[in-house]
Amino acid sequence: MTQGTLALNLQTTRRLPQTERELVGICLALIDGRSDLSGPERRLIAAGAIPEKSLSMAGEFRVEILKGGDPLGDSFIALRSAVSRRPAGAVFTPAWIVKPMVAWLKREGTPARIVDPGAGSGRYIMAAGEVFPAARLIGVESDPLGALMLRANLCVRGWIGRTEIIAGDYRCFVLPPCAGRTAFVGNPPYVRHHDISEAWKAWYSSGFAALGIKASSLAGLHLHFFLQTLLLARKGDFGAYVTSAEWLSVNYGSALRHLVVGGLGGLSLDVLDPSLEAFPGTSTTAAITCFRVGETSEPIRFRAVATPASLQGLTGGTPMARAALRPEARWSAALPIRGCLGADEIELGEVFRVHRGQVTGANRIWIAGPEAAALPDAVRFPTITKARELIAAGACLRSSDKLRCVVDLPADLAGFSDDERRRIDSFLKWAAGNGADQGYIARHRNAWWSVGLRAPAPILCTYMARRPPQFTLNACGARHINIAHGLYPRAPVDRAVLARLLAWLNENVTIGDGRVYAGGLTKFEPKEIERLRMPTLEHVAR
Repeated sequence: MTQGTLALNLQTTRRLPQTERELVGICLALIDGRSDLSGPERRLIAAGAIPEKSLSMAGEFRVEILKGGDPLGDSFIALRSAVSRRPAGAVFTPAWIVKPMVAWLKREGTPARIVDPGAGSGRYIMAAGEVFPAARLIGVESDPLGALMLRANLCVRGWIGRTEIIAGDYRCFVLPPCAGRTAFVGNPPYVRHHDISEAWKAWYSSGFAALGIKASSLAGLHLHFFLQTLLLARKGDFGAYVTSAEWLSVNYGSALRHLVVGGLGGLSLDVLDPSLEAFPGTSTTAAITCFRVGETSEPIRFRAVATPASLQGLTGGTPMARAALRPEARWSAALPIRGCLGADEIELGEVFRVHRGQVTGANRIWIAGPEAAALPDAVRFPTITKARELIAAGACLRSSDKLRCVVDLPADLAGFSDDERRRIDSFLKWAAGNGADQGYIARHRNAWWSVGLRAPAPILCTYMARRPPQFTLNACGARHINIAHGLYPRAPVDRAVLARLLAWLNENVTIGDGRVYAGGLTKFEPKEIERLRMPTLEHVAR
């Protein structure tokens, strides 16, 4: 569901709740005493008065629910801003993703029960309930209002008798044995590691350690849910989860990559283009992971998805042997996005070496301020210190006049005159007094005062933003620190050809070529820049 579709859904003839208390009242009216509430739901209801007009609005919601809509979820999204929902990872999945995932479950088998670990208002539970009319439905939801909306939707559909609603944390959930297979489906919440407690990080690490896998505490909550799913599941159980795709590329995703190759039994990975807006209100790439627990022989199918229609029930793609998929490697490189190199195509790394800028270890010291004003000009270098300086410059950085300088002293200070040395010593005394010699970077240099800037790169580029990289011709010979990459030709390149190539890169490189994190932040490591496809220099020259 795009933002436009969401707006259209909200512009119906039914009235919209203006507060969350009104939404609570609508849910209560739809439940109408037909289901026992959990403790968190009862506390939510008791937290304030229920507006009387909620009762009169419930009938309009009932009609829309029976038509297959989710007016409760749509209202929740409208009432609670994306910023407010982000700490809990509450992003509801559009129907064009839900339906193919449930269709994949149907092809895989007929489950005795279906578990949604982050059920929200019940979009997956409702879709699965239609396809599997005999299955037991289990929805786990940590937000009491989400659990209340789920309960209301199920009451309206008449399915509350076949459903268990758990208002709590999926990681605490205990799944009793059952005679048949269990299907897991849903959109595990994306919560960054900064918002996860140390106790849960320890749970995550120890859980993987018991499986013989080293796991990073930097993992987001969605990876915790994958682990819990494996701990709950039995061999032969199956499922499909849609999450942020960043785990395919980042170091902390290696633990999940181990699971997918191993015990979780990954069968397919469908990676959606960011332009599809899989998670409304974000610009992140999404990946749908389908699995059969215990599967170790079938290859894993990889596919890049460019349009909603091409999801096609999650079929197709390029099979990759499990033995060829190293969990330590970046899996997104396995996606067959553009096929083989064409006759006039090469990888950028064939022409350029790409290096991230130098880390100063203490920008407040080494980016020249008033204390560095007396230093010799020879040790102060105009430098790109912020990505926005390249973005503002555009295709060509013609002057360094507005750039700040970075102090870069040689390790050996013997070559300076007595006067220069006095000024340098005075600066270094001030720097040491402010801890510049005690930082990790400084302590691992040959000389703590020598930053070691790289030589000026002919082309500079940004590498982390909510936009594609900015490639800029470095006409003024500026240096760069670690907020940018430098492109260094492996052999001399004609300046006119360089300018044409730079124009091509700025026009053709997209965020889909890098690592897209939740929230739309895109990162390009040096090796990812080197893997970019570009025309041959001969083709550019023509």
